[in-house]
Amino acid sequence: MSAPSIGNRETQKFTTANLVVSDYYLPYVNYSVLQNPFRKFPYYSAVNVDGNHFHKLKREHIFEGSERWLKDARIPAESQWGNALYNAEKNDFDKGHLAKREDVQWGIDAEAAKNAARSTFYFTNAVPQVSKLNRGVWKSIENYILHHEVVKHNMKICLFSGPVFSADDPEFLKTVNGEKVLLPYLFWKVVYYVKDGELHRAGFLTSQQREMQKKRIIKPVSRSEEAVRATHFNAFKDAETYQVNVNFIEKLSGLSFEAAAEMFQSNDPERIILSRVNVRNVSNESVQMEAQANSMNLTL
Repeated sequence: MSAPSIGNRETQKFTTANLVVSDYYLPYVNYSVLQNPFRKFPYYSAVNVDGNHFHKLKREHIFEGSERWLKDARIPAESQWGNALYNAEKNDFDKGHLAKREDVQWGIDAEAAKNAARSTFYFTNAVPQVSKLNRGVWKSIENYILHHEVVKHNMKICLFSGPVFSADDPEFLKTVNGEKVLLPYLFWKVVYYVKDGELHRAGFLTSQQREMQKKRIIKPVSRSEEAVRATHFNAFKDAETYQVNVNFIEKLSGLSFEAAAEMFQSNDPERIILSRVNVRNVSNESVQMEAQANSMNLTL
């Protein structure tokens, strides 16, 4: 299936800068990204996930030593943020994988899966995310899709993830190499899958603006500016995930996605709720995943 396409406004930026969009489309192992050289973060990642050939590998076993994040030498170094951002003062955020390490962790054998997992550690596959978002409900829904749906049912899916770029995104408190950094606060995810012989899709959206404000990693904004941002996301509760129609994501991101059926049909986004049941003390991982999956309110 085709990857999302960027809108005319973004395409014009490339033309004005004498750049070619396809030069910033970067294939890796089992996934690819389209890099935004103007914001120095990826527009999106596109992942093929094969649950039938998934290999369970712990993060510490991916690298022989400590994990290594790299810039991609196929595009100019100045078109991608790197350690200068993530090691900067006040950088109270994670390197948020767009293509989840585990999602690409499949292949003919464990070594192939390990090689794919290592390929996710490029700065072109990362966007700053506060820990409450990166390790919270967003991670839970990623685990639900991968483990409870794809691996459990030996499915093959296409999974797209990315930030929403806006001219009024909040500004990082510190400059990096003398440049100001606008940090995306909205993130989306679109999953494509086959159900009853028909292509389906489902969309999810989340925000981290208020968490960034609480951590004081972005410059303060006026009440009027904050009110404008709130209208973009309908003032949903921060650092939680919502199921939305994909056309809502298209409207926010300026991207165009391939048409497909959607089980979720509503003009109002639906909050994904995790139950208060504490499954962290359950020793059997499959039981944990089952409990977590049963506690989610989403439509696939």
